[in-house]
Amino acid sequence: MRIRKGFLIDMDGVIYRGSQLIPGADAFIKALIERDLPFLFLTNNSQRTRRDVATKLIRMGIPAEERHVFTCAMATARFLASQKPNGTAYVIGESGLSNALHTNGYSIVDNAPDYVVVGEGRTVTLEMLETAVQMIIDGAKLIATNLDPNCPTSTGTRPGCGATVAYLETATGFRALSVGKPSPVMMRMARKELGLATSETIMIGDTMETDILGGVQMGYRTVLVLSGGTKAADVDRFAYRPDMVVDSVAEFAATPRRLDELVPTMNREDDSTHDLHQWKRTPA
Repeated sequence: MRIRKGFLIDMDGVIYRGSQLIPGADAFIKALIERDLPFLFLTNNSQRTRRDVATKLIRMGIPAEERHVFTCAMATARFLASQKPNGTAYVIGESGLSNALHTNGYSIVDNAPDYVVVGEGRTVTLEMLETAVQMIIDGAKLIATNLDPNCPTSTGTRPGCGATVAYLETATGFRALSVGKPSPVMMRMARKELGLATSETIMIGDTMETDILGGVQMGYRTVLVLSGGTKAADVDRFAYRPDMVVDSVAEFAATPRRLDELVPTMNREDDSTHDLHQWKRTPA
C-alpha cells in the first residue's frame, strides 16, 4: 500500500538565501511535482501576498503556483475571522497582511479596533506605535503574525515583527498571541490545507526555534537543512531534535530514494479522523 505524505517547506534558507536560489532546490520541487506529492511553502514573512511570493519563486526557476504558498498573514487573518467574523483591525505591517485580512472579511481602521495586528514592516513609525499602545490599553487585543526578532537582509539584519511586538508588550503590559511558526495555529492550518493527517506530514526548515520546534510539537516528521542559519553543531543545544539533518534539499533531488524514504512513522492511531460520522460511531 502506498503511504501518503506531504511537505511543509520553509523558504528563506531552504529554497533561497536572499535573492539567490539554493543549488538543487528547483530540482527538489520538480521531483515533488513529478511524484505528485503535495507541498506548501510556509513563511513567517507577512509582507508579501501569496501571489507576490509565488511570482518571486517562479522568477527564481521554482515551478510554484499561488496554491503552493501559505503565509503567516494568511494564517493570522483566517484565525481572526474564526474568532470574530467581520471584525476590525489596526495594522502595523504591509500589503500582504492587509490583503489577507480583507480577503477574510476584516476592515482596517484607525480607531477603536477589535485587534492590533502586527507584521513585518519597513515603515513603522513612533506615531504608529503610540497609536497602537493606546488602542491596546483601551481594549484592543494584540496579535502577532510571528515573533521572529529580526530579519536577514542583503545588507545585514533589521528588526523583525517580534521586536515591534516586544515594544508594545512592554509599553502596555499585555502579551501578544502569535499565530505564525512555531504556533500550532499555523502549523495545523497548513496541514489541513493539504488535506493530510499528522502522520503524513513532513516539515522541512532551516531554523530549530520555528520550523523544527513547530513540527515536533505537532507530531510531524522534521527535516533540518544546513543551507540556512543553523549549523550541525547547534542541534545538540536544543532539547528536541529533527528526525533528519541534511546539507540541503538538493540531496533529495540527487538521490530520489532518499525522498521516498521520507515516510512518516508516527502512530497513525493518533491521527484525527477525517470522517465525522466514523468518529461518532467510535466507542468512547
